[in-house]
Amino acid sequence: MSNSQSASMYESAKKIYPREIGGRFDKLSKVATITLLGLFYAVPWLLWDGRQAVLFDLPERKFYLLGLTLWPQDFPYLALLLIIAALSLFFFTALAGRLWCGFACPQTVWTEAFIWMEQLTEGTRSQRMKLDKAPWSLAKFRKKASKQFLWITFSMWTGFTFVAYFTPIRELGADILALNLGGWTLFWGLFYGLATYGNAGYMREQVCKYMCPYARFQSAMFDKDTLIISYDEKRGEPRGSRSRSVDPKEAGLGDCIDCQLCVQVCPTGIDIREGLQYECIACAACIDACDSIMDKMKYPRGLVRYTTEHNLHNDKTRVLRPRMFVYGTLLVILSGALVTSMAMRTPVILDVIRDRNTLYRELPNDLIENIYTLKIINQGNGARRFVLSVSGIEGITLDGVPDELRVDGGGVLSLPVRARAHRDKAYGVSEIEFNIEAVDDASLVMGEDSRFIGPTP
Repeated sequence: MSNSQSASMYESAKKIYPREIGGRFDKLSKVATITLLGLFYAVPWLLWDGRQAVLFDLPERKFYLLGLTLWPQDFPYLALLLIIAALSLFFFTALAGRLWCGFACPQTVWTEAFIWMEQLTEGTRSQRMKLDKAPWSLAKFRKKASKQFLWITFSMWTGFTFVAYFTPIRELGADILALNLGGWTLFWGLFYGLATYGNAGYMREQVCKYMCPYARFQSAMFDKDTLIISYDEKRGEPRGSRSRSVDPKEAGLGDCIDCQLCVQVCPTGIDIREGLQYECIACAACIDACDSIMDKMKYPRGLVRYTTEHNLHNDKTRVLRPRMFVYGTLLVILSGALVTSMAMRTPVILDVIRDRNTLYRELPNDLIENIYTLKIINQGNGARRFVLSVSGIEGITLDGVPDELRVDGGGVLSLPVRARAHRDKAYGVSEIEFNIEAVDDASLVMGEDSRFIGPTP
């Protein structure tokens, strides 16, 4: 391999200067960015019953979500939520392509915010390109320094907010002012801040093109009925520049005037006219750009538009197709299961495990004894006291059990229990039920079935 070929393989990526463009999709993107960033930065400040409304309290092993407190034993909820999120991604990708990437992905949202700050300090696309090529001067230093100040401040605030989801934000702010931050708190704040600065400030489209795996497997979820951003080649070709007064049909031209505006507004620097490419994040900036040119030329809009491959070839598009039914049905079932499970979630869990090593023990006075291990899980925030009882066999009793059992909030009490019944009442296998009742709330009663094994008659 020659030196020139080696150099081309390791050529640095050229900086992309996205051009500003207005339009309906640009407005939608701005609304999505402002809404999502607003939620991210505002939620840690919200209070609920005197505490932070959303907080992952790792030292206490609690997750506060408004009025709900989740514990490590509630991990199945998180697993189910992640499955629902994955299915939602598959559903909306199959329906309308990379909507997530274009309007809701954190990389897209934060990059959009950083570009706004860049435009504020350095100007329009042409002004930014000219500034980068110009030699260093006081004016250039001032603009670059202003941009860096905004970027760094915004990144550090992002890192602070991220940590605030794991440490109460008011305590965190007081610790920062007092210069009393812990090592891990400082590390994660700086780490997330620097990651935001690097990804949104410098790497930008490189993350989407080379680091994000979604770009690689998205094609597996596309079919010919998926809505994608496409260039209408039949209508646009042959492309060529012309004045507004020229009739394209008489000139033998298509509607595309080859203005390159769709390329200039693309945040990943692709040409949508070359067809669907994995670098496309479906931000729809090219649609707004092309529509603005069509309006100026007094041509119909839609040369670049959201459409399907079937539609481009004048075939019928099917929105309702097998994969949509499968994804949709699974989403409805799993979402319903999650909502139902959380709605029926009890503040206390009782689990009974029978000792499998010994079927039963024969005691004096014709008593038969079975041994169990009870696990009482208190999913509330405060400690509770319970009374334990057993039923199912006449005269059955519990031995060695305190009058009241205390379980801390979020705690698990493991209690060995010996249940005894008279031989005459306990022949064979009998069904019994253990019950716990909260001392401070008679309505809070939990029962768990088990078996009592006695001698064969």
